[in-house]
Amino acid sequence: MMRNKPTLTADDAARMMTACKAEAAKHGWKVSIAITDDAGALWLLERVEGAGRVTATVALGKARTSAMMGRPSKVAEERAKERPGFLNFPDILPIQGGLPITVQGEVVGAIGVSGVQSQEDEQVAAAGIAALG
Repeated sequence: MMRNKPTLTADDAARMMTACKAEAAKHGWKVSIAITDDAGALWLLERVEGAGRVTATVALGKARTSAMMGRPSKVAEERAKERPGFLNFPDILPIQGGLPITVQGEVVGAIGVSGVQSQEDEQVAAAGIAALG
């Protein structure tokens, strides 16, 4: 028997992106925001005007890490400190700022943010997830 699993829609991704951008704007933070599906494939990416060039790549890396691990990218950062070999895992960017999007107990995607302090990046991502309801 096949099981059903929730998935993100384009509308979900747009709603989360809007909330992330609002949170960043509220604080004057110039960031890039990446939203991926559960496999880390890109849904949306936006680099706010004034965000550094590298932030788009870093935001996507954080989102992919979080989506594939099903945990915040900060967990990868902590694990890499304990086990440096963890840095050799493919497509892992062990820097705080990526959060998994969980619906009905299933990871359906992730949001990664880059451009300010790591905990602030994560705050922007959390605002997007909160918009999903």
